[in-house]
Amino acid sequence: MSTSYDLSEVSREKRMGGLGRETAREIRVVDLTDFENRRAEITDQLWAAATEIGFFQLSGHGIPQPLIDEMFGATAEFFALPEEIKGQYPLVKEHNAGWESMSQVRPSIGVPDQKESYQVTRPHMDGLWPSETELPGFRSRVLDFEHRAWEVAMRVLSCFADRLGLAREHFTTAHDPASPDYQSALRLLHYFAVPEELRGVPGRWRAGAHTDFDCLTLLFQRDGQGGLQVCPGKEMAEQEWTSITPSSSLITCNIGDMLTRWSDDLLPSNFHRVRSPGEGEYQGERYSIAYFAQADRDAIIQGPGGKYPPVTAADFLTQRVRANYRPQG
Repeated sequence: MSTSYDLSEVSREKRMGGLGRETAREIRVVDLTDFENRRAEITDQLWAAATEIGFFQLSGHGIPQPLIDEMFGATAEFFALPEEIKGQYPLVKEHNAGWESMSQVRPSIGVPDQKESYQVTRPHMDGLWPSETELPGFRSRVLDFEHRAWEVAMRVLSCFADRLGLAREHFTTAHDPASPDYQSALRLLHYFAVPEELRGVPGRWRAGAHTDFDCLTLLFQRDGQGGLQVCPGKEMAEQEWTSITPSSSLITCNIGDMLTRWSDDLLPSNFHRVRSPGEGEYQGERYSIAYFAQADRDAIIQGPGGKYPPVTAADFLTQRVRANYRPQG
């Protein structure tokens, strides 16, 4: 993926709004079991999967299945709250924290994603948590899960640091949960069930084609609740998409734009989308949980080879938002 960051991502993404073709690709599963003793082997596997496709899945990641199941239960409970309660905790865009519904419009399709979400960014959650009366134990459960996701992400990023010739803790230092500049986020997602009258209607999307702006995304899914598709950027013109089979036990990962720049383009950030289910597929609600490992605002992003000038993570994100969401004229 080219990473000049001043080109029109809007025009590129518009070409991603079409249906395209379904293409089989291997989405590799990397086992993190016995991580420290197998670090070199795991690093090789992660690097190959990340550079060849940009997406991979993790097993042996260390987050117990009952905790994942409980987190999905808490997610469903939050979104089941009445809108007047969720509306008390609205998304604060500049802090990427709070609840939103049908507000994210992708340039690739020009209409809102068919979902609602609740964003948790640690330093900015004052006044945005449901009360203990509304959702007992919700806050502590979410913060514990966010930290566990951070631990997995830092393990993966430490492998990429090794391969890039950076200090092993380079990315961990740049994602400090105790810092007021911490901007990694846990996003709880609820895609709405497809209405009866719209089932089978072509050209509908739950989330339009996009790349992520972060370093690394960890996505937790549920068995049977599919729709995620990926397309490597180098194959964008061919519009060949690969569906990722959802698994309750695996974490699906993808590289974001921030790590592409940080790696001097060695690690590609690729397009993905969530399509509406087709005929004969599950049409009900879809829940997922995403953790976005996004470097602290004051972290300096510069690749080992110096391909691009240094930039703070805050300025980098501003550039990406402007490139992707500037007004059309």
